[in-house]
Amino acid sequence: MDSKTPESGYLRQAWLVILLGLVYGGALAGVQTSLGPRIEANRRAETLRAVPGVLPGAEAAQTTEHTIVGLDGRPARVYRAHTPEGTPAGWALPASGLGFADRIDLLVGLDPALNTITGIYVLDQRETPGLGNFIAAEEFRGQFQGKSAAAPLRVVKDAPAADGNEIRAVTGATMSSESVAHIINAAIENLREPLREL
Repeated sequence: MDSKTPESGYLRQAWLVILLGLVYGGALAGVQTSLGPRIEANRRAETLRAVPGVLPGAEAAQTTEHTIVGLDGRPARVYRAHTPEGTPAGWALPASGLGFADRIDLLVGLDPALNTITGIYVLDQRETPGLGNFIAAEEFRGQFQGKSAAAPLRVVKDAPAADGNEIRAVTGATMSSESVAHIINAAIENLREPLREL
C-alpha cells in the first residue's frame, strides 16, 4: 500500500508554485530595476518631442523642464517652451488619469498667460481599439485648440456650441472623451496658480 497521502502531493506542488513565483517575480523586478531609468528617459524624450505639437511656434531645443508643487501637494513636471527667436511660446503640462479601459497620459499646451489651451497630445492610451482609441486622432484633439483654460471643458454628444468650452465626444466612446476632458480640467486647476508663481 502506498504511504503517500494526497495532502503531501498538494504540499509539494504548492511549494513548487511558490518557488516559481519567487523566481519569476524576482526576474521581473530585476528587469524593471535595470531598465527603469532608460524607460523614464525615453518618456521624457517623447514628451519633449511632443511639445511643438501642443505649443505652435515652440521648439523642443528651446524647452526647459521645471518641477513645481501642485495644489494637491504633489510635485509635477512642467515644460516652458520658447520660439526659436526666444519669445515665450507657453507651457506644456503632462497630465494623466483613468480612462474607460486604462490610464491615459496627455500633454496639454497652454499659452504663456495660462488663459488658452493651445493643443493636446496623447502620450499613451490603451482605450478600446476602433472606439476609444480615437481620442488620439487629430479630429478629436483639434477641438481643444483655442478653448479657454479659465472654464472647465464639457463633453457633449451633439455639435458643440461655437462660443463655449464644449468638446464633441468620439462616437461610441463618450466615457473616453469625458476622461480626457476631466484629466485636462484637473491638470489646469491643479497647476495654474503654481505656474503663475514661476
